Amino acid sequence: MATTGTKRILWVDDEISFLKPHLLFLQQRGYHVDAIANGDDALALLDEYFYDLVLLDEQMPGRPGLEVLEILRRRDPHARVVMVTKSEEDRTMTEAIGRRVDDYLVKPTSPRQVLSVVTRILEGSSIRQQQVAQDFAGRFQRLARKKEEAADPVAFHNVYSELVDWNVRLETSGEPGLLESVHALNEDLRRDFGVWVSREYAGWVKAERSARPRLSIDVVREFLVDELSSDPVFFVVLDCMRLDQWRVIAPLLAETFDIEESYHYSILPTATPYARNALFSGLFPDQISEQNPGWWDAAGDEGSMNAFEDRLLTEQLRRLTGRDIPVHYEKVFTDRGGDQVRSRVRSALAVPGSVIALVFNFVDLMTHGRSESPVLMEVAKDAAALRALTRSWFERSTALAVLREAAREGLRVIFTTDHGSIHCHQPTTVFARKDVTDNLRYKFGADLRAEDPSGVLATRRAADLRLPEGSLGHSYLVALDDRFFVYPTKLREYQARYRGSFLHGGVSPEEMIVPTVRLVPRGR
Repeated sequence: MATTGTKRILWVDDEISFLKPHLLFLQQRGYHVDAIANGDDALALLDEYFYDLVLLDEQMPGRPGLEVLEILRRRDPHARVVMVTKSEEDRTMTEAIGRRVDDYLVKPTSPRQVLSVVTRILEGSSIRQQQVAQDFAGRFQRLARKKEEAADPVAFHNVYSELVDWNVRLETSGEPGLLESVHALNEDLRRDFGVWVSREYAGWVKAERSARPRLSIDVVREFLVDELSSDPVFFVVLDCMRLDQWRVIAPLLAETFDIEESYHYSILPTATPYARNALFSGLFPDQISEQNPGWWDAAGDEGSMNAFEDRLLTEQLRRLTGRDIPVHYEKVFTDRGGDQVRSRVRSALAVPGSVIALVFNFVDLMTHGRSESPVLMEVAKDAAALRALTRSWFERSTALAVLREAAREGLRVIFTTDHGSIHCHQPTTVFARKDVTDNLRYKFGADLRAEDPSGVLATRRAADLRLPEGSLGHSYLVALDDRFFVYPTKLREYQARYRGSFLHGGVSPEEMIVPTVRLVPRGR
């Protein structure tokens, strides 16, 4: 019998007597191997004992391997099976794979080949986990040093991007201890980032393009315009998408696209009325307000402040190219009308040289709704859960269906977002009059101040944020780090209600450093 912890293998082959070198090789590597010569005896053994892996000959007298596999799958859908056969016909391989074998070997096989497959299936997860831990341990000191030295937009992006990668990799491999080290580095980076942005941002919004990072206003100019041709091009915005959310949905797009990932910095406030309007218009909020008086102002209702995105994009494209570019614009709040969206997009593709602009609001709606819904709060309780929920939605979404259709048509896509979100834990008390804006990560109003000035970017000049001028005495507060604003009245109620919420509007890498991706159909 196998000792505790020893992996058990059942090898089923009518020529098992010729496989003694293979069996011995596996046993010497610490595996317990039972060998049996026919399918019926194998099924009897599988009824009596648990095996971590079954090596199953496809061609045997009596009950053939595929029939044994079918019976085994009915009994145990999760059993791990490697099919071994003399046949190199595609049909045999396709049939075996269709019945969900974990791997496929063609005789004659060497002991080393068999060991390689067995090790991958039985030890692969553990080996990958150990390797990730070793890789992170070897990288930790240099990453910490890079964080300390970060002092410009590229450096902050590079450190944040690598931390996101480690977060996803360590989460997947189940390394909670090392994850704590990543979280600690990320908290330090977030604090440094807030101080740096507070110092630099007013200069960015007044500087020439070469003297600042790429901002929301630059995305269409630097990415979309280059793709304009006689073929339609897609401009897809997934609202409120963090970099880590992008990284977990990217593999679903890598099946059909070559991916060229880049990034931009969302303007402040990192909220839809400001960042997304800047994305579509190529203008700062004060410029939009100046050119279009009455559309919206700094104290406007957020629900109505993004009603002109199609017009803003059309005007920006005309300004950048000197000609009228046909724009088909869709804002999608739910997948219930997905068939109609796809039908309208297909019709729009008939227009040569058009831009298909699509905004998908699910992630933003989920993020907002989470604060109000105990069920969503539980389902998306932390960043890892939010990533998983985002991927689960995306792989069944109208967004992915449209993108796959674009790939089939050989059409390019610019895929981006307006801003990300931050998991907030620190309440910061603010004192204000009743006419102050109600967002939890930024506030505009008269006689506005924060109890802890170190936790906010504060200014009395609208020009420092490129916002439309407010009334006399207006102040502007934007939250740093993972803070959210509460009032002295109902203090405990709002602390309890919003602590742990994913919010946006403030200054953090999670909200500001967001992906901008060029998707090129494979084979184009």
